Amino acid sequence: MSGHGRTLVAGVGNVFLGDDGFGVEVAQRLASVPLPPGVEVRDFGIGGVHLAYQLLEGYDTLVLVDAVGRDAPPGTLFVIEPDPRDLGHDLDAHGFDPASVLELARTLGTSVPRVLLVGCVPAEVEERLGLSPPVERAVEEALRLIPTLLVQHSQLEELTCLVGSS
Repeated sequence: MSGHGRTLVAGVGNVFLGDDGFGVEVAQRLASVPLPPGVEVRDFGIGGVHLAYQLLEGYDTLVLVDAVGRDAPPGTLFVIEPDPRDLGHDLDAHGFDPASVLELARTLGTSVPRVLLVGCVPAEVEERLGLSPPVERAVEEALRLIPTLLVQHSQLEELTCLVGSS
């Protein structure tokens, strides 16, 4: 299958660990947002193997949406274009190691697409349902940000914006 112009937005995380469910919530809510042609949005939860198999469908870009620990206030939203080999260093809070997922996809015979990470700094990652107020505000911001990202064609450098700071 040709991957020309196809983008996969993959929400990842564990909804049973509070703010770790950020990516899942964004993916579920993006379903009601108009997106450019060729964009698919999926909630993968903690199913890394499912994501690897989905990549076999052929994509040019993978946008991972996840809660990621960074030295910034909770609810800080950022976008980076990491080296796919370095993804495991940033993301592994819920047993979902993107570097391993991408390596599995390579082993299964697909090329690894350009990867963008839309991350949010969590406030609470503990056993509970629901997002904290700063991360809920970051979801709203991500719903505005991601469609904009999908129409940009230039290389992205780290972009950081504080969400919900008044």
